[in-house]
Amino acid sequence: MLDAVVVGAGPNGLTAAVELARRGFSVAVFEARHTVGGGARTEELTLPGFRHDPCSAAHPLAISSPAFRGLPLERYGLRWLHAELPMAHPFPDGSAAVLARSVGATAASFGPRDAGTYRRLVEPFLPRWDTLVRDFMSLPLSALPRDPVTLARFGLAGLPPSTWLLRRFRDEKARTLLAGLVAHVMAPLGGFATSAIGLVFALAAHARGWPVARGGSQAISDALTAHLTDLGGAVHTDYEVKRLDDLPPARAYVFDTSPTALARIAGLGRYYDGYRYGPGVFKIDYALDGPVPWTAPEARVAGTVQIGADSAEIGAALRAASHEGRAPDRPFLITVQPSVADPTRAPAGKQVFWAYGHVPNGWTGDLTDAVERQLERFAPGFRDRVLARATAGPPELAARNANYVGGDIASGAVRGLRILLRPKLSLFPYATPHPAVFICSSATPPGPGVHGMAGHNAAKAVWRKLRQT
Repeated sequence: MLDAVVVGAGPNGLTAAVELARRGFSVAVFEARHTVGGGARTEELTLPGFRHDPCSAAHPLAISSPAFRGLPLERYGLRWLHAELPMAHPFPDGSAAVLARSVGATAASFGPRDAGTYRRLVEPFLPRWDTLVRDFMSLPLSALPRDPVTLARFGLAGLPPSTWLLRRFRDEKARTLLAGLVAHVMAPLGGFATSAIGLVFALAAHARGWPVARGGSQAISDALTAHLTDLGGAVHTDYEVKRLDDLPPARAYVFDTSPTALARIAGLGRYYDGYRYGPGVFKIDYALDGPVPWTAPEARVAGTVQIGADSAEIGAALRAASHEGRAPDRPFLITVQPSVADPTRAPAGKQVFWAYGHVPNGWTGDLTDAVERQLERFAPGFRDRVLARATAGPPELAARNANYVGGDIASGAVRGLRILLRPKLSLFPYATPHPAVFICSSATPPGPGVHGMAGHNAAKAVWRKLRQT
């Protein structure tokens, strides 16, 4: 009998398996797809030689993750590559606000009326970033914070809606860039604790940057898998699990799946019926004949580029997808251009590029024209650079990754208390009614992103249970 079986080889499932194997438990991972990776995969989606990330591409949370930083992933080939700027937000007039490694450079891009406000907002937290990130990404509610004073100060700034945070700034550049940061997790700007989302992304950029993995996001998953194998764990791909009886006997079963899939497989009935999924996304991967022709020079050297003319346009796009049940006419776009930092991702002189916008959950339309009209506003001539494109709406994303129910790449609605309390209100969110079954996906704290912390936290709950028995 195995000590633990993990279902799903995404970053959280692999991290959970590694943490258990490091502590001497026997572990096997079962993955339905033919490769490991979940939301951290790399594939040739368009043309030969163009290596795209079907989901996550830039990794501000991965490089700061306490789980990943505690593992020797560099030994297994993981290399972080940084663009000159972590992120830029261009405007229709050709100017841009930037999220730079330097707080000063970022503040200066907002203009003199908001520079001081931004400095006062973020500088107090930077010296304590490592402790702060460990505190808010660790076990919720039941874990004692290492720095309760700093965590409380962060809570005072982060728990209010981001619309309150934006009012601190007098000009649109700062408000627009910060609104875009909040929109990375598809949360309406007026939601509870959305200020914290924007602050976390900003602090992550200043502390360690928004890098890409050399060769693609698959490098993260491959490094975790190689480490697990060296620790004695086993990984089985092309193995779809439909019920617990499909798995070998084990003392614990850990699911890197959506809550609804877990309930179906483990026979938990209606336990997660109240769980809600958020908006979907429409994503396009491009093979380009050269760099994106951004009007703003700052966007040409940034790894990530946000697209939205102002905070009102971003808010309207989020409302359309979240509340109005329609695709926005002018979608807010998150774009990543990995080739700026990693020329190995495409043939010489070419580039890979991706963009996505928010759409209603399960939406079946085609957003390609709206996406490219937005890109042309800030990069005239963009369409002339396109060699090939691969589009994926909610149905295609869900087919690639069963955790993305209805195209929701956050694996659950990020609004209200659901930001903090997911998948259910509980002091022990990784446990289920079945004493041997646990959940470790992005549907559990600390939520979406490639950081492995949900798997790390769930592994703690599992090994405590195993030691008790």
